[in-house]
Amino acid sequence: MAAAAPPPFPASAAVAALLLLLCLSGGCNAQTPVFACDASNATLAAYGFCNRSATAAARAADLVSRLTLAEKVGFLVDKQAALPRLGIPAYEWWSEALHGVSYVGPGTRFSPLVPGATSFPQPILTAASFNATLFRAIGEVVSNEARAMHNVGLAGLTFWSPNINIFRDPRWGRGQETPGEDPLLTSKYAVGYVIGLQDAGSGAGDSLKVAACCKHYTAYDVDNWKGVERYTFNAVVSQQDLDDTFQPPFKSCVVDGNVASVMCSYNQVNGTPTCADKDLLSGVIRGDWKLNGYISSDCDSVDVLYNNQHYTKTPEDAAAISIKAGLDLNCGNFLAQHTVAAVQAGKLSESDVDRAITNNFITLMRLGFFDGDPRKLPFGSLGPSDVCTSSNQELAREAARQGIVLLKNNGALPLSTKSIKSMAVIGPNANASFTMIGNYEGTPCKYSTPLQGLGSNVATVYQPGCTNVGCSGNSLQVDAATKAAASADVTVLVVGADQSIERESLDRTSLLLPGQQPQLVSAVANASNGPCILVIMSGGPFDISFAKSSDKIAAILWVGYPGEAGGAAIADVLFGYHNPSGRLPVTWYPESFTKIPMTDMRMRPDASTGYPGRTYRFYTGDTVYAFGDGLSYTSFAHRLVSAPTQVAVQLAEGHACLTEQCLSVEAEGGHCENLAFDVHLRVRNAGKVGGGHTVLLFSSPPAVHNAPAKHLLGFEKVSLEPGQAGVVAFKVDVCRDLSVVDELGNRKVALGSHTLHVGDLKHTLNLHLRV
Repeated sequence: MAAAAPPPFPASAAVAALLLLLCLSGGCNAQTPVFACDASNATLAAYGFCNRSATAAARAADLVSRLTLAEKVGFLVDKQAALPRLGIPAYEWWSEALHGVSYVGPGTRFSPLVPGATSFPQPILTAASFNATLFRAIGEVVSNEARAMHNVGLAGLTFWSPNINIFRDPRWGRGQETPGEDPLLTSKYAVGYVIGLQDAGSGAGDSLKVAACCKHYTAYDVDNWKGVERYTFNAVVSQQDLDDTFQPPFKSCVVDGNVASVMCSYNQVNGTPTCADKDLLSGVIRGDWKLNGYISSDCDSVDVLYNNQHYTKTPEDAAAISIKAGLDLNCGNFLAQHTVAAVQAGKLSESDVDRAITNNFITLMRLGFFDGDPRKLPFGSLGPSDVCTSSNQELAREAARQGIVLLKNNGALPLSTKSIKSMAVIGPNANASFTMIGNYEGTPCKYSTPLQGLGSNVATVYQPGCTNVGCSGNSLQVDAATKAAASADVTVLVVGADQSIERESLDRTSLLLPGQQPQLVSAVANASNGPCILVIMSGGPFDISFAKSSDKIAAILWVGYPGEAGGAAIADVLFGYHNPSGRLPVTWYPESFTKIPMTDMRMRPDASTGYPGRTYRFYTGDTVYAFGDGLSYTSFAHRLVSAPTQVAVQLAEGHACLTEQCLSVEAEGGHCENLAFDVHLRVRNAGKVGGGHTVLLFSSPPAVHNAPAKHLLGFEKVSLEPGQAGVVAFKVDVCRDLSVVDELGNRKVALGSHTLHVGDLKHTLNLHLRV
């Protein structure tokens, strides 16, 4: 458990609860202080690592110099034991905050003092908002609540979130935890959420509010598919796909987000466990990207590379190869058990251990863990009253509203409360509560189920249709559901998935709605007296072609796992209190896609074998719905205001491409400096309803280096009243935004014709060498 501190408020119940927490964590022992570097202890105050005026690196070096080897290895694992002789309390590194403070990690728990925290939508739905401001705002709220819980001994300061793996395959059980399939959107989400979590305010220097962690590095997106498990899966990835698809979000997280940690994954990449790959860890993360923080393993992944993957002959070899590769912290106990023996056997030097724990200590010092009484530090005034505030809960509702995607509407939506006397609310997720918050969840402040949200607007009749989302024949209750639909003015069907269908350690094998849900949907739609609205609650996509083409289904919405306020947000959209503006962050494939092995990591299509490729950037097959799809209750018109038609690249004298016929030039060097231009678009709300609109700017590059058919350059969210217009500006950095990755993993700027497009609007520019 994290170091606890007295609450910053005098409530007697809080004090009593805190005293109990302190005793449980060893704080009642006079030899174990409540916090490190207690200024009232003259001995501790004299230590160099307690000198707050020194740099974090100098303080960490002083602390390391005072430790024995046996003590040092105790700081290599997540459950850090107390070290009374130096006044260092116990600390648990593993806390989670994927979409709110979670009870999944042992470093965090809820109690009568703080019984719950704000539960935002799963990231896949938040990403569908395409609103970078929202990403950061959620991070700021989560870190406020995390700090408030830390101040009363209920949470740590290091949170292993966000998950920024690319949602490469629609069957992946953990896709719900991610921002989707696009590297740029995922990068923007990662940077926004990380800054929201970590930013300690102006003038804070290198200090951290809480420490975020971008995971799982890298090419990790197979959990358990037809017996292939993440613990032994070897992801065979080309250098081009690695640098073009899987690495960009992690690079952005480190370089632009200044994240405090990166977590290596269970799987191997091209035959090497990621947590033992020196090129990936020391070479790329810390060397190329200059990580300012620590590298953690996924939980027990060092144990996994030895016992499951049999990558090393001895456990000492596993400890040595991981630490020497650049691993600093082991979630689990493997390094505590085997590192001393590895040093004694000469497989590892003590200086390697020093380097690792130094990175860990510096992170804790940036968090103020070694700065004494947390009540006297920034954020020390936060407490239970700052958790589950009304504004935090309203943000959770707003996040769900902004993410919900309207996929079909024949004019039935928005609904009118004046014309509806009765509504049938049907489906296994129609009264969902726990399902709405997905996985890596915490206890929410409260729930608003779809049934409750709809019922607060009109009279409802509820029938589950199936007792659970599995919807087997024994659980199907069609008769009662169709009778309800036949007698109601409008029917809302809420179907989809839950954690029994898709989750960590469980990938799907089908893209169809589970069990007999399709039969339930069709029967209810055919029996409906009025419009039938289909709501899909899920993390991953489904093949709902039958519903898309059905005249009996008037509208379709995807609502992800919408968080604690999901029901209210769904009602807000259906009744038109909020005009939907969400866009799909993933491609929705037909069921025929499941013929492709999930384990085939290739992104690019192969016409010779019929391999269709993956994600909207490369996929050549049919789709049910495309990346970026999403409707509104109004219409928006786009007009290009300004953009260049010619962009010239000035190469240095003697550059080979001045005399050779080059298809591309390297996306670095002097010719990239100030090589940027602006794109201005006029966006007008041409309809009768105000609302938000997501502007997605894509580019289709020349067909060189197996480039993507198109890729996202930028996105902006605007809000316009009927008839109102506004200008959206994009700054396009040629070497960053118009570049592609070649076959060897080098980023290149393709010469020739690039097509920029927003919706149906297209603009062509020619990128050429200056003569």
